[in-house]
Amino acid sequence: MAIEPIERTTVVRFGRRAMGSPLRLITVGATDREAAAAWAAVDTEIEAAEQALSRHRETSDLTRANRAAGAAWVDVDQRLRRALATADRANRQTAGRFDARVLADLERLGSVGVPQAGALVMSTAAGPAKRPVLRPGERWLSVEERRPRVRLAVPVDLGGIGKGLALRWSWRALRRATRAGIGAMLEAGGDIVVGGPSPDGGRWSVGIEDPRGLRDHVAVIAVAAGAVATSSVIVNRWWAPDGRLVHHLIDPATGEPGGSGLLAVTVLGPDPAWAEVWSKTLFLAGRHRVADVARSRGLAAWWVSTDGETGMTPAARVLTIWEAP
Repeated sequence: MAIEPIERTTVVRFGRRAMGSPLRLITVGATDREAAAAWAAVDTEIEAAEQALSRHRETSDLTRANRAAGAAWVDVDQRLRRALATADRANRQTAGRFDARVLADLERLGSVGVPQAGALVMSTAAGPAKRPVLRPGERWLSVEERRPRVRLAVPVDLGGIGKGLALRWSWRALRRATRAGIGAMLEAGGDIVVGGPSPDGGRWSVGIEDPRGLRDHVAVIAVAAGAVATSSVIVNRWWAPDGRLVHHLIDPATGEPGGSGLLAVTVLGPDPAWAEVWSKTLFLAGRHRVADVARSRGLAAWWVSTDGETGMTPAARVLTIWEAP
């Protein structure tokens, strides 16, 4: 994503990371003190989300819950409880295409933060890791109603949806800390939330990056308010122990990287967490089904295939103000 601020914009740039991604905040029409207060609100919420949801922290609530999976209840921060409930809902709404229970597959392929799946990770020679078979009627998530306490049947990964929720909660904190009329753009590694006046006083111009790196953008879209999320194989990929080049977007049906024929999918929606869910869901549909799935859901979506072709839904086209030839 790329947004060019103009002179009257207060730009706040920080080097910290949000769920593994660099964080940036732009405010429009704010004083330096107001911009600093906005960043403080965001920084506090991002840290709390990291401590609750990150699988890259030894002390996080998610790490503790994952290590107790299949055995014990764990007292957790409300953020993790909400995140797990949202992941469960996303699994049902996407007919299983979005599934947080891919942690064992990620660790088997070599994406290990703080090891959490343990015995669920099988040797590469044995093929995809097998998730424990749940008994009839058994759910992978149990939640106590009267206290923030959860029990997992299997370990989970909350990478993309965790970043989306961190942005959702940070955006709400930012809005509580600022007065009406201030515009803002909050970005974490290309996923953004915008609202209020842009630097030029109108809608925000958001560039959809070219995943091949041949040009800056494949399209520029105009957004008045909402969230833009991208699922891409370009940044988060690595060599697996068996020598394959793999990425983090795991198809829960196979336990292997999915999205045949695609490099990136971008979705615009009202909420950053659900934009993340749908961008991953569309990516896993693959090149030959992404258009049909996106249109059936009425989503504003853009995608880039491995041969460089850019596609978009009708809902996306009406928001596109420039498209690369």
